[in-house]
Amino acid sequence: MQINSKNFSVQHIENSRVKEIEWDKLEFGKIFSDHMFMMEYADGQWSNGQVLPFQNIPMHPAMSAIHYGQSIFEGLKAYKSKAGKITIFRPELNAQRFAESAKRMCMPEMPEEIFVEAIRILIEIDQNWVPDKDGYSLYIRPFMFATDHFVGIKPSETYKFMILTSPVGVYYSEPVRVKIEEFYTRAAVGGVGRAKAAGNYGASLYPAKQCQLLGFHQLVWTDAVEHKYIEESGTMNIIFQIDGKLITPSEDSDTILRGITKRTLIELAQEWGIIVEERKVSVEEIITAIKEGKLEDAFGAGTAATIAQISVIGFRDEILQLPPIETRHISNRIKAYLDAIKYGEIEDIHGWNMTI
Repeated sequence: MQINSKNFSVQHIENSRVKEIEWDKLEFGKIFSDHMFMMEYADGQWSNGQVLPFQNIPMHPAMSAIHYGQSIFEGLKAYKSKAGKITIFRPELNAQRFAESAKRMCMPEMPEEIFVEAIRILIEIDQNWVPDKDGYSLYIRPFMFATDHFVGIKPSETYKFMILTSPVGVYYSEPVRVKIEEFYTRAAVGGVGRAKAAGNYGASLYPAKQCQLLGFHQLVWTDAVEHKYIEESGTMNIIFQIDGKLITPSEDSDTILRGITKRTLIELAQEWGIIVEERKVSVEEIITAIKEGKLEDAFGAGTAATIAQISVIGFRDEILQLPPIETRHISNRIKAYLDAIKYGEIEDIHGWNMTI
């Protein structure tokens, strides 16, 4: 299905709210831009999309998504350079992951060209909402949910695809403290761990809250069978550095979300001659490396924070301190490089940015 911006109808808001925003007091995901994108699926096809003023949407009490959880989403960001140029980082990879999530959740796939073009036109219209402060960006949330008015367990026949945008500041203001989880499970083999399904995040809230009550920011999820192997950290992929090598759980398992930031940093590390191992990573290996002074770095990789360096790992009754942040040459270099590309400070030799 070929489509471009001429196929989208646009209804502009009468009065923008952008001048009302207190940019120094942004809270993640609480302020929304002037417009949103919406497209509906019915009778086996997607309708032409609409850019509309941001507004509430009507909801039937029997809507399928509420009762049976057919709901998926993505997250990416738009950045503004000091010269005023706006870029979006690798949106085609989000489109591909969105399609994979839809397939697993028995939902219609959104063609990549529609996904990317919808984002492009929405950001073009609301470009004044992209902050120009250091470390700030416009968070982009594409999502799809089932809309049949029917209380019966079957795939919905109708869906809505929408995009919201939200100006945001720095996600983590300090290095993160994490705790290795040995009881609760994020995903099991054969489940929906690889899909960015809403229910995955709902199921993680209770165990995450328990770890936060203990003074940690996030959990380190382990495998569902034995809890011996590390999978993810909170809502991020996780990477370790031992003896100069980067080590990260393999995405061959369908329990781990395929991270765009993680894939990018692996590509960079390999270009720079850094050894990267994607494989099973045991809890025992990491704890032993910390105690023997061989673990040089541990960090999360994701859209919200790009690189979130880990300062402390909790394991059972132990609190294990990691090396100082300033000594972590690889993760600091990767973060600086990716930020420089996203904010247009260096040449994008890989062609990762989509310019608005």
